[in-house]
Amino acid sequence: MADPYATLGVARGASEADIKKAYRKLAKELHPDRNRDNPKAAEKFGQVTSAYDLLTDKDKRARFDRGEIDGDGNPTAPFGFGAGGRGQAGNGGFRPEGFDMSGMGGGAGGPDMSDIFEGLFGGGRARGGGGGGFASGFGRRQPPPKGGNVAYSLRVPFTDAATLAPQRVTLASGSTIDLKLPAGVETGTQMRLAGKGDEGPGGPGDAIVTIEVQPHRFFTRDGDDVRLDLPITLKEAVEGGKVKCPTVDKPVMITVPTGATSGKTLRLKGKGFHRKGGERGDQLVTLIVDVPADDAALKAFVAGWDGGGNPRAAMGV
Repeated sequence: MADPYATLGVARGASEADIKKAYRKLAKELHPDRNRDNPKAAEKFGQVTSAYDLLTDKDKRARFDRGEIDGDGNPTAPFGFGAGGRGQAGNGGFRPEGFDMSGMGGGAGGPDMSDIFEGLFGGGRARGGGGGGFASGFGRRQPPPKGGNVAYSLRVPFTDAATLAPQRVTLASGSTIDLKLPAGVETGTQMRLAGKGDEGPGGPGDAIVTIEVQPHRFFTRDGDDVRLDLPITLKEAVEGGKVKCPTVDKPVMITVPTGATSGKTLRLKGKGFHRKGGERGDQLVTLIVDVPADDAALKAFVAGWDGGGNPRAAMGV
């Protein structure tokens, strides 16, 4: 039944911010994890938590300040009559002084007040063996609240998101953790780190990490697939052959077909983003024929060449 203000070491008129500051200081000093060999510290931690719980509940704090409840949150005197009050005990049981029962019926022993109490308290009599009386809820306490959640934003490189490379995150506490990205990760994906938020009476809150996948200078995302425009030389397009192609994992050799034209797309299986089902998307490689702007040998060649016909004939022009 200790005074919660005294337990936290704050004045009766302390602000909510002062109460929170005092609690955090004491909770840090007395937390059981830091005092494994000191049971008294754990007991004191519980008292500090209970005091914080009461004083941060506006209704409970007001009732305590009015003297309606004690430091444990229990009523100090049901119906407003203290143990040392002016009530009188007689043949009719407890009744407050000055309460005139005459003319109310109920026989020589006084009136039957059960119906009144039943109306006031929603059923004061025990029925069917259930002990529900009007005092059944006294002293019942809600579990102390957890600390607040802390939001973080994590920028992830495009290739790391595609390959699910672990990401190191530095928390507000200064500690670091290696975060494992989930399959299907994309910008806006949120990850919850349990117990990595602010401390509170009921334990710490969580850290909420929102992912932002950074754009890449030549890869783009298309659902679970990765797209890439790959430049090739005119010679490679005409003759075909093996060329090196970058992927989100590492470069690979691909085969350019003979007579390839710009816009032809090749598919590299399993070189895209990880799907939630466990498989991966593909990489779609679009060939772009790179014609040099000023090549004397090429100009000399095409000067005597008919150009290979009209590639726009199918368009009617």
